[in-house]
Order: sequence, then structure tokens, then C-alpha cells
Amino acid sequence: MSLTADMMELREADVIKHYDAATRMLQGFDHTPRIGKSADTPQDERSSGVGTRRRFRSTTPGLVTRSTARAEGVQLIARIKGADGDDPLVSPLQATVMHALRRALAIALAVGETYAEATGLVELRRINLAGSLPANRKTEFSELLSAEALAVAYVFGNAAAFLLGSHGSEVSVEVGEAEEVLTDNAQIALHGALWELDKTIAAHATDDARLVACVTGYAEALMEKIALRAQNAGRLGAFTGASWRVEADDFTIRGFSPSSKAKSTTLTMTFKKPNEVVGNHIAKYQALKLAKMLMAYDFERRLNPFADLGGFIFTFMGDGKPGTGKTTLIQMMAGLIHGYCETAGYPFRYQNLSTDSIDSYQGKSGQNAKAFINSIIDPGVIGFGTIDDIDQLAGKRGDRQSSSGQLEITAVLMESFAGANTVVRGNCTFGMFSNFPENVDDALRQRAGARFLVDGPITREDYIDILNLLMGRNHDIPLGDHEAFAAQEIKKAVAASFASHSKPHEEGLLRVYEAVDAKIGKLDTIAKLGTYLKGIQEVDDRFTGRAIKNITDAVKVRAMDFELPDEWMEEPELFLFKDYETKKGMIEELRQPITVEMVIQEINRYADSEFRYADKSDEVAIENAVREMRRMEEAKRLFLAQKG
Repeated sequence: MSLTADMMELREADVIKHYDAATRMLQGFDHTPRIGKSADTPQDERSSGVGTRRRFRSTTPGLVTRSTARAEGVQLIARIKGADGDDPLVSPLQATVMHALRRALAIALAVGETYAEATGLVELRRINLAGSLPANRKTEFSELLSAEALAVAYVFGNAAAFLLGSHGSEVSVEVGEAEEVLTDNAQIALHGALWELDKTIAAHATDDARLVACVTGYAEALMEKIALRAQNAGRLGAFTGASWRVEADDFTIRGFSPSSKAKSTTLTMTFKKPNEVVGNHIAKYQALKLAKMLMAYDFERRLNPFADLGGFIFTFMGDGKPGTGKTTLIQMMAGLIHGYCETAGYPFRYQNLSTDSIDSYQGKSGQNAKAFINSIIDPGVIGFGTIDDIDQLAGKRGDRQSSSGQLEITAVLMESFAGANTVVRGNCTFGMFSNFPENVDDALRQRAGARFLVDGPITREDYIDILNLLMGRNHDIPLGDHEAFAAQEIKKAVAASFASHSKPHEEGLLRVYEAVDAKIGKLDTIAKLGTYLKGIQEVDDRFTGRAIKNITDAVKVRAMDFELPDEWMEEPELFLFKDYETKKGMIEELRQPITVEMVIQEINRYADSEFRYADKSDEVAIENAVREMRRMEEAKRLFLAQKG
């Protein structure tokens, strides 16, 4: 990857010159823990009948708050060698971990040096060593040292996790929270991190697989803790406002954002072709468009022109009855993106959040969901994440049947899909699928920017086509008076499907539409359309500002109502490999103007889905209430019969 305008090269010579210092840290140093607790703190000896003395507490002014913990020797190289028992030889994986840690330390020190030069910290250090630091600059000096410590420690964790990312396995280790996060200066910060890493390895690394899991797990915990600390720290602009590139490792440093290797996941699913998806015309059409939209992502700018111009679908929900083709739709979309990425040489990552992510261990379900999100939103890949049967995974708040693990997943998905820190780059999309969307939490469901009604085959032609498709070729039964798959011609079918939404489908919404139409006439101005929206809100108070945003996003998608030509996907030089501004211009030329019909159809499509969910939810609630009343009535009858 070449350097971009906002990226600086971290030269190899600037990294290698810190190898000696990094090696000495790994060989050994003394550290007195301040926040973290030693795993092998000696217990007070107790004799029978003799009370122990209290721990010594200094009464000297100024020393009362100073830690009386003893300094501990940290020898990480020796610790790593002993990770698999008494083998005197270092295993290949142990050597890899040692080299990765040394490299990570050297990169961190090199970034710290660059930061110090950019902020004037180098000069302040020199003045301080000479004993001539002015009193009015002591606060500045202290803040710069603290900022450098945060930057260096974060880069160390980031680089360590990145360099060992491809050496991990299915083994995971619960390393807990990073505690010994010190910000006096860069060296003390690294000593604190290495001391805690040494303690983590001693506690968990019984073999090579666990050794790697320990190092990467602690590195991620360290990054998370420092990123939180950095939110309230000052003088970090020189670090967060620049990006560095370490070409030899294909490693990019972008402030307090974790880096990961841009590698594809191995897909073992069965792909489906578009002509093997019968019915579901709008859903299929939008999936086809979205697959090509993702491919417009620019890896240099780390932004998609569709996300920039409006009209990119970051989250969508597909709902329908069991057996209508949700899984087939997922297989089709994943197969399309996978094929496009193979042609362009882009890394593609697909992952499904399954029920295996729900864990009885408190907080683990949320961690699993966050790991799923982070894997897909990685800006170095094209990502497609699915949450099949989301009603089983994400709990509904206030529902006593929802487990704590399900509620943790709900919280993570809500924050990730439309939280304060959500950034939509346009490199990934998330699809939520359910047979029972009414059981999904209302706020989470509204975070789905687009709605795909997966209704399966509908017409006589659809049923003939699906029978013909599934029968295969091992028969001599004639097709009869029917042109195979002519009804699946997507543009013709989609036009008819969109036109059908010129009026609402759901009875409750149709009443609102007819009442507004009778009162103010044809909906042909923004004021009249707003009146219609207010009428919907008066009937369903869940129809909030987020619903309006989802509708306008869907309208913008309709303005992009074109498919990128297949040739652009088959020959990447025509579009995919062009620079960002050129791609943006090519897309703008294809964009269509927004019409009143588009807005009405998208209002009806979205509101129809909400009314459909609400009606189902109310029906289920009524059925459950009636069932419970019948049980109580029968129980009362039996009780009185036994009593009498």
C-alpha cells in the first residue's frame, strides 16, 4: 500500500536503532508495581496464638502515600522460554513472540521519539536535565510526558497485537483488565505494561498457543484502557493528527485506532447465484446493488463515494416467514462480494454472529459481539456481517425471558450501529435477519437503515420457476407453457414491486394514508409529506426522527437506483483501481434526481414494515395473555373442585 497525503513513513532505520533498548527491556528490569497486584505476593506468616503486626506505614510527611511494595525483577525472555515447561530449546512460536515484542517496543519508541521532536518535548527534556526548567513550563513538561507515555504504550500494544495476529489460534485466554497503566513517562509506561504482561504469561501461558493468546489478549486490553484514558488527556494532537506507515510490516498507526492485518476469512459456505433466488425481487435487487456499492470503497482514502454522497446501506433488516429465502439471500450476497473481491484482489471478510456467542460468563457475550463488529468494520478489508435469527441472539429490553448475555449483545449492536462513535466508511455492511422481527428490541430494529421484505415466491410464475430449479435435471418432465425465469427479470420485477408501494399494504397504515389524502389532497410537496409522517406518528409513537432518517437514507439509495456495470467489476482498471475523486465523479454522473413518487414509496415501505411488526407483536402479546387467562381459569376450577 502506498503512502497517502496524511501519512508519514516511519523509516526502518528509525525503528532498528531502538532494538538494543527494546532487547534490554525484554532481558530484564526492576519494576515496583503501583496499581496492579503481584500474583505471588507473600502472605504474612502466622503463629498459633500470636497476632501479626500491621503493615509498616510511613509517618514522614510526603511519604504517606508512597507505595511500600517491593521492586520486582521482570525477565520476559526467560518467562517466555519457560512457557512450555522444561524444554531447554526455544520453540519457533516462542521465538516469534520474542521478536514480535522486540519489534513492537522498537516501533513504539520510534513513534515516541517522533512525537517528542514534533512537540518540543526533546528540548524540554534537555533543559530539565540541566536543572534549568522554568517553573511556568513544568506543567507543560508534565503533560507532554504523560501524552508521550499514552502514545508509546498504545503503539506497543497495537503493534504487538498486529504482528502476532496471524499466529493466533482458536485458543483464547481471559486476561482481564489492564491495570498497571502508568503515564509518568514513556519508559515507565512500557515497564508497567511489560510487568503486567509478564504476570499474565506466568498465570496463563501453559503452552505456545496460550502464550500467543496471552500476549494478544493483554495487548488488546492495554489498547482499550489507554484509549479510554486518552479521551481526557491533553497535548495528543501531534499523535492523533498524524498517521505513520511501517512498510516492512504493512502496519499503519492511526492515533488510538487498532490496526489489524487485512486478511480474508476462509469461506466454507455454499454460494448462490442471483437466478437461483426466486421471488424476493426488491430484496435481491438491493443486495445486488449493495454488493457492488461495497466494491467502490477506496482503501487509500478509507472512504466509499457512496457513503460520501449518501445512499450507502450500513445496516439492513431482512424479515419474512420461515422458508422464504433469507439464508439463500445471504449466500447470494456473500458469493457476489467474494467473487468481486477475488477479481480485484481485495481482502474479504464474512462472519455470522451465532448463538455460540451467548455466554453465561458475565460480560463475555458483549465481548464476543464486540469482537464480531471489530472484525467486520476493519477498514483494511471489505466486510459483510450477518446476524441470522437476531430475535434469538439480541434480547428485548424489559422482556423477562431475555438473558443477561442477550441484553449485552443488544447493547453492543445498538452502540455499534448508530452510537456516538459509529463511523460509516462504506467498506462493510451488516444484515440482520429474522422470522419474528416483532421480538427484536424496537430501538435496535430502528437502527436498520433499510428493510428487505423476504417474502419468497409469490406469483404462479415464481412457483413454476422454483419447482423447475429445485427439481434439477434428472427427469424428462416437460416444462410446459412457461418461459423459465422470465418472471425473475430483475428490473421489470423491481419496477412493479416499487410501484406497488405507491399505496400502503398494511391495513392500519392504509387508513392513515387515506385520511391524510382526503384532508389535504395529493402528496406533492414536502409540507404534505411531512403531514403524512405526522399522521403516522399519531398512530404509532415509535415512528420517531430515526425512522425519518432511515426513510431519507432509503430515498437517497433510490436516487442511486442504478447498478454499477458488470464490466467495472470484471475489469477493475475501469473503475475499482481508479483514484477516489475519479470514482466519485463516475458515480455522480449516474445519480438520478429524487422524485415525490420515490419518497412516498419509501415512506410506505418503511412504515408498512413497522406496522407489520407492531401488529404481529400485539397479536402475540394478546395470544399469550389469553393463554395465561385460560390457564388461570382452569387452575381455579381444579382448585375449587379439589377443595369442595
